[in-house]
Amino acid sequence: MTIRRIVTGHDATGKAILLSDGAATNVKVRQASGGLVSTLLWVTDQTPVNVSGAQDRAQREIGVAPPAEGSVFRIVDFPPTDGAAMSHEAVIREMGLHGHAQGGAPSRHPLMHRTKSIDYVIVIQGEIDMLLDDSEVHMKAGDVMVQQGTNHAWVNRSQSNCRIAFVLIGAEEPAELQGKGGSH
Repeated sequence: MTIRRIVTGHDATGKAILLSDGAATNVKVRQASGGLVSTLLWVTDQTPVNVSGAQDRAQREIGVAPPAEGSVFRIVDFPPTDGAAMSHEAVIREMGLHGHAQGGAPSRHPLMHRTKSIDYVIVIQGEIDMLLDDSEVHMKAGDVMVQQGTNHAWVNRSQSNCRIAFVLIGAEEPAELQGKGGSH
């Protein structure tokens, strides 16, 4: 399903204007991750953000993690999968997290990963399980989560797609993990 993205800004006189209104075009199908579809909506490189100009900040290549002092806004569609045929190494490489230490406990699922970020998560449609190192939580449409740099995997064990909106903001390394293997 196409995602409509609306971006506002300012003209040369400072008047609020519509910069764009149409289908979000930075869409990636992640085959190693079971065919999930990730639509990048916006990226910032610093905080506070300079909101001047008309540059489309979604027209770039970026992995799952946000810039160190920036943010990423994306919507991800997770198809049903059990993850049995997935390669953890291929998933990490596809997410743009290759070459970074995992941190936390050993991976219990091929989709396990961690980013140095605080993530605001909103389940828009469907349901999904979020696995942590030794526990999991079931989420359904309307549920929200604040995820603080934890090792995790999103696993859709249902029979239907699950759509989630993510806002990832660069964060410091959790004190509990400093010196224990880093992050993605």
